[in-house]
Amino acid sequence: MDLLKAACICFIYFSFFQYSSCNAASYNVVSFGARRGGRTDSSQAFERAWRAACASSSSSMVYIPRGVFMTKPVVFSGPCRSRILFQIDGTLVAPPNYYDMGKSGFWILFTKVSRLTVHGGTIDAKGSKFWACRRSGGNCPPGVRSISFLWSSNVIVRGLKSLYSELIHIAISKCNNILFEHLSIIAPSRSPNTDGMIIQSSTGITVKNSLFRTGDDCIAVGPGSKNIWMEKIACGPGHGISIGSLGNSLNEEGVQNVTLTNSIFTKTQNGVRIKSWARDSKSYATNVEFRNIVMKSVDNPIIIDQTYCPGDRCPRETSGVEVSNVRYSNIKGTSTTVEAVKFECSLSNPCRGIQMRNIRLLTPNRVTTSTCENVHGWASGQVVPRSCL
Repeated sequence: MDLLKAACICFIYFSFFQYSSCNAASYNVVSFGARRGGRTDSSQAFERAWRAACASSSSSMVYIPRGVFMTKPVVFSGPCRSRILFQIDGTLVAPPNYYDMGKSGFWILFTKVSRLTVHGGTIDAKGSKFWACRRSGGNCPPGVRSISFLWSSNVIVRGLKSLYSELIHIAISKCNNILFEHLSIIAPSRSPNTDGMIIQSSTGITVKNSLFRTGDDCIAVGPGSKNIWMEKIACGPGHGISIGSLGNSLNEEGVQNVTLTNSIFTKTQNGVRIKSWARDSKSYATNVEFRNIVMKSVDNPIIIDQTYCPGDRCPRETSGVEVSNVRYSNIKGTSTTVEAVKFECSLSNPCRGIQMRNIRLLTPNRVTTSTCENVHGWASGQVVPRSCL
């Protein structure tokens, strides 16, 4: 039945257009030595299946059938000769001993690939023992990101469920044109540094119709990222959706053209946030839009924080990051704190072009307020709490 299903997947998406894969070559990882049951390392079998598909002159499929497959860190590298569908019908689990993850920082890595679709499946990093080690202050390994995309382009990731990552669930760096949709990213609210997704130095990243329940940021847009579109995101628990932190170094790249729309935040530490280090930097965040958003019991629904400095490592400094042309519109819901809107911008580089339109954020049985420091902009329509711009 698994082979029949693998042979009959007729429509998949590559590079945002549809094509038929009924005649594609199929490489079942079981045929390359992978074993079900979740006790035997299948990483070498996965890599052998990938190399065969990567060398194929026609479109091909790497197929992981139903069942539980244990794998240590595994690398799927390109460039490949043709399109590849990476079809996961089963569950990939990490080894029971988290020291077996090594020190590379990744668990599942796709690097230098293009024209790839990753479809379906569950990856379970079983991070709870690693988190416990970190909380205890013991001699712990550095931890790994569950699935990473590096130097890759024209990729689609659809229907993936990521559970209990040791650190970041999905990491994107130096990539172009990747679509993520119908993701389920899940970790406990108290799990440290389990960001749902981090985007860095990448262009044309789209995230749609996805659920993020994490112990850190649902999505973090980092330096060097542009043309980022996020739509229909359910975030919570977690720390919200952030741009930054920016400005950790002097010559750091900036962020531009970021949109979040039609999304819901539920019991998150922050809603929409821009944050930067209180250090000299040439970085920036510009042309950002947050619109059509519902906040449900969020601690800090709207916040710009340019005084970020954990450990007090930037005394008597102000942020050099320039924040400009940020638009907030049609945002409503409830705040757990009275300070529902907080713009704490840099004294040396005030925020410019901040726009607020049709905002309604309430705190049960209390009057909400807004705070503005070193910020220039304007408000229109109904704005609650009353605008301080």
